[in-house]
Amino acid sequence: MGKIISVGNQSFESIREMGAFYIDKTNFIKEWWENGDIVTLVTRPRRFGKTLNLSMMESFFSNQYAGRGDLFEGLSIWNDKKYHNLQGSFPVLFISFAGIKADNYEMAREGIVNIIIDLYVKYSFLLQGGLLDSQEKEYFSFINHEMTDAAIALSLNRLALCMNHYYGKKVIILLDEYDTPLQEAYVYGYWDKMVLLVRTLFNYTFKTNPYLERGLMTGITRVSKESIFSDLNNLVVITTTSGQYAACFGFTEKEVFGALEEQGLGSWKDSVKKWYDGFIFGDEADIYNPWSVTSFLKEKKLKTYWANTSSNSLAGQLVREGTPEIKTAFEDLLAGGQVTVEIDEEIVFNQLDEGDTAVWSLLLASGYLKVDKKPEDEENDLYQVSFTNYEVMRMFRKIIKGWFCQQNTRYNDFVKALLMDDVDYMNQFMNQIALRTLSSFDTGRNVSVQEPERFYHGFVLGLIVSLAGKYHITSNRESGFGRYDIMLEPVDGELPAVIMEFKVFNRRKEKKLEETVENALLQIKDRKYDTELEEKGILKERIRHYGFAFEGKKVLIGKEFSY
Repeated sequence: MGKIISVGNQSFESIREMGAFYIDKTNFIKEWWENGDIVTLVTRPRRFGKTLNLSMMESFFSNQYAGRGDLFEGLSIWNDKKYHNLQGSFPVLFISFAGIKADNYEMAREGIVNIIIDLYVKYSFLLQGGLLDSQEKEYFSFINHEMTDAAIALSLNRLALCMNHYYGKKVIILLDEYDTPLQEAYVYGYWDKMVLLVRTLFNYTFKTNPYLERGLMTGITRVSKESIFSDLNNLVVITTTSGQYAACFGFTEKEVFGALEEQGLGSWKDSVKKWYDGFIFGDEADIYNPWSVTSFLKEKKLKTYWANTSSNSLAGQLVREGTPEIKTAFEDLLAGGQVTVEIDEEIVFNQLDEGDTAVWSLLLASGYLKVDKKPEDEENDLYQVSFTNYEVMRMFRKIIKGWFCQQNTRYNDFVKALLMDDVDYMNQFMNQIALRTLSSFDTGRNVSVQEPERFYHGFVLGLIVSLAGKYHITSNRESGFGRYDIMLEPVDGELPAVIMEFKVFNRRKEKKLEETVENALLQIKDRKYDTELEEKGILKERIRHYGFAFEGKKVLIGKEFSY
C-alpha cells in the first residue's frame, strides 16, 4: 500500500514525522553546501518544491533542529557521515514573501513590516542574559508598525548581528518567493516604490552583511540586476536554463514512474507523462510538475491541478494585451506547434509593456513554455519554445475562453451564428464584446490605432479554442497577393471555409462605415486570398468572405460569398 499523500504540505518536518510520501531531494543540501557560493538565487515555476526545499534546508542547518537527525534517516544526505555533524549547527533565518500580495504599496509594505516584526518576536529570547550589549538590544525597539524604511532595510542585517553574537556563529538566511511582492507591484502599478524598498533591504541583508554565512533565495523570476540586485555582485543565479541543481526541484521521470508503481498506478504512466511532463531545467529533460503529480496520486484523476493553484491573471494579461505578433505566435502554440522568440532571462517588469522579449521571458520563467532548442552561440538570443505540456495548453484555452464574455455559451452562440451565416447576430455580439474588450486590451497605453488589430488577433485565439477539431485557423498569413487577416479552413468537406478582413474606418477616404466593409471585402477579392483554399481543393461556392469595419468601439460586419 502506498504512503499517505499530503498535498500542499510544505513543512519538511511534518512530512517526515507523519511518514508521508516524499521524493528525496536532500542531495540539494550537499550540492549547495559544497559549491560554497555566498548567496544563491534559484528560480523555478510556482509549486515546484521551492518552499519545501527551503524548509528542508532549515530543518537540516538550523540549531533549532539540533539533534533531529532522525528527520534525515534513510535519505541520501544521511549516507555521508560528515554531514551528521553539520546538521543543526547554524543559526538560521527563514523568511517567506509568498504571502505579500496587495493591490497597493501601503499594504505590501505593511506585509513586509509584519514579517519582520514576527521574526523579532520569534527571536526575542536573544534579549535574555548578557550576550547582547545595550545597543544591540535597542535594535529591537526600532521594530514596530511605525518603523521607517531605513529600519526595514537594516532589520535582517541587525537581527543577524544579534544572532551571531548570541550563538557565536554566522547566520544562514533563507528567503522564499523573493519576487512575489515585485510581481504584484508591477500588476498594480507601484513598481518603483517597491523596487526602492526591496533593493535596500536585499543590499543590507545579502551584500553588506558581515554576519552572513550563506544566503539562499528562491523565486519564479530573475528580476533584472539593474532593478533589484545592482549592489549584489556576490549573487549566483540559477535559472531554468542553468545546469546546477537541475534535478533538485520538480520530479524526474524515474521518480514519477516509481511513485506511480508504489501507489498501484503504473498503468497511468503514459497519460501522466502527457499531462504533467515537459519541464526542462538545464540539460535535464522530462521534469514533471510536482504539485500536479502529487495531486494526481491523491485523487487519481487527470486534471489541471497546477494551472488552478493560484491566479494566472498576469499570464493572461500579457497575452490579452500583447502585440499581434504575440497572439499570432499563440495560434501556433495552441495548435501544438513551436515558435522562435527572443529570450532574456533577466526579467524587466517595467519593460513588459514595451516589447515582446520580456513577455516571452516571463512566460518561460513561469513554466508555461519549455525550451526545445537553445541558441547555438552566445550572441544569439533566439530560442525555440513550445507549451510545456497538455495541462498548460488547457490552462491557456480556458483563459482565452474567458476573454470575450462571462458565459462561454454566448461565445458559442456567436460561433454557431458564424457557421449559419447569421450576420445580424454576429454584428450584435461583436459590438457588445468589442465595447468591453477593446478597452481592456490596451489599458494605459496610447496605441489606439492598434486596438482593432489586437482585438482581432485575440478573437482568432477564441475561435481556435471554440472550433478546435473542426477548423484549421490561421491569421496574418500569405495567400494570393497579400496577407489575409483570418482564414478558417474546414477539416472535413461539410463545413464552409471562411476568410475575414478587418479594417479601421478612414475618414479621409470613406464617408460611412459601410464603405469600410466594402473595401475590406474588395481587398479579399482583389488580392486573391482564396488562392490557398482553392489549391487545397475547396470549391469557391464553399468559401465565405466577411468584412469587419471598426470605428472606435463600433463594429460593422458585412458578407460576400466567393463565387
